[in-house]
Amino acid sequence: QVQLVESGGGLVQAGGSLRLSCAASGRTFSRYAMGWFRQAPGKEREFVAAVNWSGNWSGSSTYYADSVKGRFTISRDNAKNTVVLQMNSLKPEDTAVYYCAADKNPYGGLSRFEYDYWGQGTQVTVSS
Repeated sequence: QVQLVESGGGLVQAGGSLRLSCAASGRTFSRYAMGWFRQAPGKEREFVAAVNWSGNWSGSSTYYADSVKGRFTISRDNAKNTVVLQMNSLKPEDTAVYYCAADKNPYGGLSRFEYDYWGQGTQVTVSS
């Protein structure tokens, strides 16, 4: 069982930055793929970014939705059981509730249906 707790959301002006953190419980954190998803009012939950496990010699791989490439960066610290989403150059269309998720498949996926554990979400609001 994994418990996830997000933090770092808030209100920011367009062009600004926010840093979301996700603290995970469990001794097997490093074996999970971790992802960030978001859900705007009236819309489906969508993929934002993911990072697979970092147990192989080449390190972990990261994946991004086209809408956030070049602006968002996902990273993980297995020693601290955390995953971070650094969001720069924020746009009003980035406004949503952001969720952290864990996938027991260490190589993860881009679909929300593949993820096994979810945090409660944190609100991000970008004003124009």
